[in-house]
Amino acid sequence: MPGPERGINLVANHWEGWRMKNASQARPRFQSRERLATRTMLVVVPLVFSTLLAQGVTYKKLHEFHGTDGIQPVAGLVMDSKGNLYGTTFDGGTPPSASGTVFKVDRTGKETVVHSFRSSKDDGSFPTADLIRDAEGNLYGTTDEGGAFSLYGTVFKLNAQGKESVLYSFSGGTDGAFPEAGLIQDANGNLYGTTFDGGTTNCYIGAGLCGVVFKLDKNGKEAVLYSFTGPDGSRPAASLIMDAAGNLYGTTTRGGTVDDGIVFKLDPSGAETVLYSFSGADGAYPTAGLIMDAAGNLYGTTSGGGDRGDGIVFKLDPSGKETILHSFTNGADGAYPEASVIMDATDNLYGTTFGGGPAKHGVIFKLDPTGKETVLYNFPTRAGGARSRARLVMDSKGNLYGTTQNGGDPACLCGVVFKLAP
Repeated sequence: MPGPERGINLVANHWEGWRMKNASQARPRFQSRERLATRTMLVVVPLVFSTLLAQGVTYKKLHEFHGTDGIQPVAGLVMDSKGNLYGTTFDGGTPPSASGTVFKVDRTGKETVVHSFRSSKDDGSFPTADLIRDAEGNLYGTTDEGGAFSLYGTVFKLNAQGKESVLYSFSGGTDGAFPEAGLIQDANGNLYGTTFDGGTTNCYIGAGLCGVVFKLDKNGKEAVLYSFTGPDGSRPAASLIMDAAGNLYGTTTRGGTVDDGIVFKLDPSGAETVLYSFSGADGAYPTAGLIMDAAGNLYGTTSGGGDRGDGIVFKLDPSGKETILHSFTNGADGAYPEASVIMDATDNLYGTTFGGGPAKHGVIFKLDPTGKETVLYNFPTRAGGARSRARLVMDSKGNLYGTTQNGGDPACLCGVVFKLAP
């Protein structure tokens, strides 16, 4: 089990450094309130949202965690063709060396622990990222710690029978350290991801390195595609996306013009372009990845910044012009979105917030193409789930599935898996 500095209270205490390795690295959320400069190309959508919950929406807890089956799912879910859901928990699992799990929840809500991490040199520990699943049913993911060097994290594979293989252990040096983001896979089976630390450049005094973008081939050989230096971004915590030409797109939580984070593009040759540098009122500290529409527009969230410092949903067009689709107020509309949004066939966006809502436990929201927000569900009590930092997944019927980091079993408040039916 992790010590107090990385235990349940640490993960729940969002801004005291869940992602950081020591107090000197703590990331200030409300720094953006003092940085109110906006770019000349910034376009702001008027603040419009519905304070009423969507009519006819049904919320259901599919599973609540109790400890040995996992504690605190901070990542989103992946769904197979039969409707089974797969995810990770940051902690919990089989004692005595429980360090997180990979789990499966079937359509009836029955949970199975597929793998329990052990905090050993031949295993990872404390997974924080979404999984991906290939056509053969293999699952791939990362752990924030563990591996051959004990501390710096791993890339792992679980086959369809649940057997784990550590594909790569980070050393904490130029190859990267502490992968907090999930992976993507190309047609040749290569994996791509980011690490929060490691690389070649010190970002902050006493606070480690700026992080890397890496590629892992089918033989487990790693290549660092890019090492951040600060002005070009630092501390990536989100998964990448890839376009048809092989360009990679992502975000970093820090770095850029005023250290509020960036959106970047990495071409197949490894050349980086900063597509947008956040500066406070236009967003700050993007912890989530991006999605891209057919026209090449990028959509994402920032966990801070905006009108009140409570986060935004943004759109970035191919020319680099940003539009704020919604600026959260920490009221009924939610606050601090930490997860990527998803898009339906009619260009509506869906996401979650870590805070805000009437009970301050977060909300599930929908944004229409004009930027009008509807709160689909607010988490009213901890018993039903609280504080989601996970990306949603939608099935063919429009049902939404996700996780909450906290809430559920009153004796544990270990988090839940939920379904929201239209």
